[in-house]
Amino acid sequence: MTQFFQIHPENPQKRLIDQAVKIIKDGGVIAYPTDSGYALGCHLGDKKAIEKIKWLRSLDDKHNFTLVCSDLSEIGTYAKVDNAVFRLLKNQTPGPYTFILNATNEVPRLLLHPKRRSIGVRVPDHRITHALLEALGEPLMSVTLIPVDEELPMTDPETIRERFGAHLDLVVDGGACHLEPTTVVDLRELPPTIVREGRGDTAPFIT
Repeated sequence: MTQFFQIHPENPQKRLIDQAVKIIKDGGVIAYPTDSGYALGCHLGDKKAIEKIKWLRSLDDKHNFTLVCSDLSEIGTYAKVDNAVFRLLKNQTPGPYTFILNATNEVPRLLLHPKRRSIGVRVPDHRITHALLEALGEPLMSVTLIPVDEELPMTDPETIRERFGAHLDLVVDGGACHLEPTTVVDLRELPPTIVREGRGDTAPFIT
């Protein structure tokens, strides 16, 4: 049975955050709010949970998964970041961006693109997300919750429970989110390439 936690968006209740983290560590798939729509998340490297997310989103092996990180230092563990890229990331995080970078050996192979060792990373500006990451102590494997054949992420937790509740272990109700998805920026080579325009301003990456 899907659990449904109403967590305060400004002052997340520690008891509920700790329960959510236990569900993640036990192999559960959760829906949770970010600064650009709701996302699906699971424990890093949990093959069964990742396969469920791929099935829910109808994703193929070429999809770039995202590691939702708490800060820049955590990004540096999982992605290769030189000085120029670090400056860009520092100026634009936290925020509604997903950055494509070359992965380090710390990233589980099942998360990597089959032809290139790349990974998406992001640092959202959302207190519930940060509370989850702080309690978890590592990045959350994540994809935006965009239903099949739709273009925009889901933003209403009640609707998420109605449509996906049978397949999720937890829906975190943190209130409504912004409708736009993240802006996706490929930073594997400079100048950057804008892969998808979303909520984040693209101006800092256009030279």
